[in-house]
Amino acid sequence: MKIQIESRDEKVKKSLRYSIIDGSFYSIMVGFGESFFSAFAIFLRASNLEIGLVGSLPQALGSIAQLYSTKLIKIFESRKRAVLINAFLEGIMFIPILLAYFFGDFRALYLLLFLCLYWVFRMLINPMWMSWMGDLVKPNERGRYFGRRHKFTGFFTLVSLIAAGYILAINKGSNEYLGFVAVFVIAMAARMFSTLFLSLKYEPGYTQAAEASFSLVDFLKKARSTNFGLFVFFLTTMNFSVYLAAPFFAAYMLKDLHLDYFTFTLIIAVPIIVKFLTIGAWGAVCDKFGSRKILTMTSLLISLIPVIWLFSKDIWYLLLVQAYSGFVWAGFELATFNFILDCTGTLKRATAVSYYNLLNGLATLAGAIAGGIIVSFNFIFWSHYYFVFLISTIARFLVAIFFIPKIHEMRHVQKSTYKDVLTSMFLQHHAPFVQSKAIPLHDDPDRKKKPKKYSEDYFVDND
Repeated sequence: MKIQIESRDEKVKKSLRYSIIDGSFYSIMVGFGESFFSAFAIFLRASNLEIGLVGSLPQALGSIAQLYSTKLIKIFESRKRAVLINAFLEGIMFIPILLAYFFGDFRALYLLLFLCLYWVFRMLINPMWMSWMGDLVKPNERGRYFGRRHKFTGFFTLVSLIAAGYILAINKGSNEYLGFVAVFVIAMAARMFSTLFLSLKYEPGYTQAAEASFSLVDFLKKARSTNFGLFVFFLTTMNFSVYLAAPFFAAYMLKDLHLDYFTFTLIIAVPIIVKFLTIGAWGAVCDKFGSRKILTMTSLLISLIPVIWLFSKDIWYLLLVQAYSGFVWAGFELATFNFILDCTGTLKRATAVSYYNLLNGLATLAGAIAGGIIVSFNFIFWSHYYFVFLISTIARFLVAIFFIPKIHEMRHVQKSTYKDVLTSMFLQHHAPFVQSKAIPLHDDPDRKKKPKKYSEDYFVDND
């Protein structure tokens, strides 16, 4: 009897399918779970400062925990094994999160504690998962593959979000806690199914070479003279600016606008719908025109989002604002993800990503705390949140204008204007598709500008 042995290509092909299924279940967890953490905090009568901390402190601590991601790979001798253990523990955390309800006057603080544990397990996974997926997806196919994957994840996030909002709406009042029990239990079950499909994926051979290790101090020393380092500075300062306002949109809708849970859910669902509809097109233009072009355009467009919330309280207007938000964030998030993969090599990726996430987590925490202080001392507008929305807009513009000119594309891509990008997005079946090839930064003969002290491409493996 012949035993058929699968080739590496067949294993990779299957794994990429499993990754889409895993991502779909993971998105159900996000739709039923993470999307309503702020709403649950408001239900537990958290203060504005506590709401800001709920939206930032757990992620910051999770980012710090990522410093141990590479150590976990050594302990478990496998990225896959380490990811599976942390994914299981992440899902289990929904039980103590729900139990925070029974801690009386300290409910919000205990919720914060359990959310911190949830995010530690969640974010320990990130560098290992990105390293793993970076080995499975070819550089010139990343935009299309992850665009396709995001379509599935966006769809399931949307469906689960609306379903969760409906469950909470029909349980409003005396049964409100039971509504949260229902949605968080579904979220936990979805994470368990996600973990199952993660376990079916193939992990290519991976060795932690000694030359791939570098300390946080080394990372920071080289950051100012490398493309990835400058990109990290850009993202962390941008996310500081974003998180000045980000934790308070839910509070603004539920406290100031007095929206019911279902209307609140519809408003936060609109960006997911738009991301679902546009992510494939964003993936194609990322592959064709490069991630930097998309980052430049979307970072400026993202800057407008907080200030346009100031112009009207009308629900239809807010839905339109959210549609715009979903469109630009879809491009920014996909381009960011692809750019990180382009700037880091297999051996150094997990460490580099963990350091980025550490700095990013600290920046979001600082942004949320600063935003909470601004909200607490706002005496200018009728709403406590208007002033922080305005400050966030100004800060985002300043970051984009300062950092974007310093960052350079990592691949040979078709030269284009922003008009070309938008035309290609909406008329893709007429636009020629040009495959782009990942190249080391210092081998690009077409780049006209380089930072004066650009070092060797430190974060890409020199094989």
